[in-house]
Amino acid sequence: MSVSTQDAETACTQLRSLVSAAVAEADTDALLLSGGLDTSILAAVSAAQGTRTTAITVALAGTRAPDLRYARRIAQQFCAEHHVIYVTVDAALEKLSTVIEMLRTFDPALPNDLVIYTALDAARQLGITRVMTGDAADELFAGYSYMHALSSDVMRTYVTRIAKTMHFASNSLGASLDIAIQQPYRNQQLMEFALSLDPAVLVREHGQSVYGKWLLRTAFEPELGELAWRAKDPIEVGSGAAELREVIRRTISDTEFEAKKQRYSMAFMNKEQLYFYEIYRAVVGAVPQGHNKRRCPLCRADLPANKLHCAICGFAYPLTRYLTERSESV
Repeated sequence: MSVSTQDAETACTQLRSLVSAAVAEADTDALLLSGGLDTSILAAVSAAQGTRTTAITVALAGTRAPDLRYARRIAQQFCAEHHVIYVTVDAALEKLSTVIEMLRTFDPALPNDLVIYTALDAARQLGITRVMTGDAADELFAGYSYMHALSSDVMRTYVTRIAKTMHFASNSLGASLDIAIQQPYRNQQLMEFALSLDPAVLVREHGQSVYGKWLLRTAFEPELGELAWRAKDPIEVGSGAAELREVIRRTISDTEFEAKKQRYSMAFMNKEQLYFYEIYRAVVGAVPQGHNKRRCPLCRADLPANKLHCAICGFAYPLTRYLTERSESV
């Protein structure tokens, strides 16, 4: 169903009000600022409420780190102070064992988690105990590119289902570091509003491109200007941490990769996952082998009845299976 301009304008007004209330309720000392849409909105809303919060941004030293220039612009406009944390490749690789031990995972997405850990650890060293993140905006407002081609019915089903089970590494990392994580986009009223939206205002054209989070972008364009239409980058890309992947790949030959798949009886997704797995074995131990009928096809860990994603190795079934199985379980 198409959404009229008037309806979209009303939704934008409601969304602005709900985000403002959620940020006010969060009451935090700092913001993990990527310079992407979600965290930039939080910075702008905080400033509008008279709170110019401390911002923390992480970048891998020696990389382009595209987030950095956007984060600096937002911090200069809306934040009280901005701490840019540069981490070297060697230091980043050393931190991996700590992150893996905290999260008890060898998910290939660990470079994202490494960035979050580095930012939270920096916050802790600054004496900050409450941190705000942009978690959940992508899940609730269709920020991921794979969501853009979904039909309205499938989109509605998927967003509703994922809202019930989404979990973020920032929560686990924050708990380990004694830092309270505040996630305004997970505010109950804001979540209920997001789940009530027609999918037509989640993914929509702007200019010559199709954008996820169309409603969020439109609602906060007055504050953010053209930055509201910045394309989404994963955390590891924006911070430059994705370049760790190539560093890791160079440490493992093709022959070694194939041999270790056989040795561990595990079809690793890539060389990075093997690298993370060997750290996991050293700091966590063996993958827990349960007795459920539903087990991860990659690492053989139990899969909870309501999940098709393995928190230990990162394996995920295709979206089509996710939707089918979750629909049948409701």
